[in-house]
This record gives sequence, C-alpha cells and structure tokens, in this order.
Amino acid sequence: MTDQAPATDSGTADIPGKPTSASRTTLSHIMTHNDTNLLGTVHGGVIMKLVDDAAGAVAGRHSGGPAVTASMDEMAFLEPVRVGDLVHVKAQVNWTGRTSMEVGVRVLAERWNESAPPTQVGSAYLVFAAVDADGRPRRVPPVLPETERDKRRYQEAQIRRTHRLARRRAIVELREKRAAEGFED
Repeated sequence: MTDQAPATDSGTADIPGKPTSASRTTLSHIMTHNDTNLLGTVHGGVIMKLVDDAAGAVAGRHSGGPAVTASMDEMAFLEPVRVGDLVHVKAQVNWTGRTSMEVGVRVLAERWNESAPPTQVGSAYLVFAAVDADGRPRRVPPVLPETERDKRRYQEAQIRRTHRLARRRAIVELREKRAAEGFED
C-alpha cells in the first residue's frame, strides 16, 4: 500500500474519480421516547437504521444512483444515547472497488439544550453495491482521498476488505469440506 491517493483501478479507468468530500454527509435526528429500549436508552436498532440511512445516501451520491447495503462490517456502540440527545450521523466513502464501496460512519450525540461539544457514541463500516434499474451491479467511480485522514481510511478499508474476502473463502471451504464428509448443515 502506498501513501498516494488512488487514481483509478483497471475496472474503472474510464469513470472519472470523485473526491471524498463530494458525497460526505451528516444526518441529524433528535431522540424521543419512541426510540427507547427497555433500559430507557435509545435502542441500538434505531441508531443502526440512522447509520444505514446516512451510509446509503453517501453511497448513492458517490455512485450516482441506487446502491444497496451488502454488509455491515462492524458496528461499535461506545456510549449510550438518551432521550433528548441530538444525534449526528457522519458518513463518507472510504474505499471503492469495481461495483462496491465501503462507507465509514461516525455517530455523535449532544444534549439538545446544551452547548457542550458532541461525544462520539458509535461507529460503523458498511459495504454498499451500486445497482442498475434491474438490480444488477454497476460500476462506481473511484474515490479520491483528499486528506491524510482520508488516505488512512482508504488503506484501512483495503485491510478490512482483504479480511472479509479471506473470511468468506474460509467459510466456503469449510462448508464444502463438511458437505464432502457427508455433514448437512
């Protein structure tokens, strides 16, 4: 891996790249009693939906059309969110492949009626696939990291992708081996 920003890959050479900032977005939402779980804090599923919504908007903006959630690589809940918190979900494309892209998301919360700075309460990485009108994968423009932080995120995303693919291969191989041994799952 180099320090340089990726220009294009062989599958997207004819599609102009887009800078990270072109599709970056923030979704903000105030949490109410309708969002709570049995413990009285905001339900993790509510936060996950906001994360998916923001990431989907970023993926659609970057790819220039529909994009669907392919996987959620990781969702970390760092602090509880409470009723009355103003939640900010910040998302950006970290990495692009031929038809897929990783979107990184940071979740921040602040009290709606206080001027204290927001606290990071969660983070997530999602993979989106760009699709055409028939639901088939379509190519996406390469992402062009602009800052050192963007370049670091791009490199980290490549590591996560390598791990995802290796895990998938290992699981397929294990299932094939078990099937060959006569085990049905």
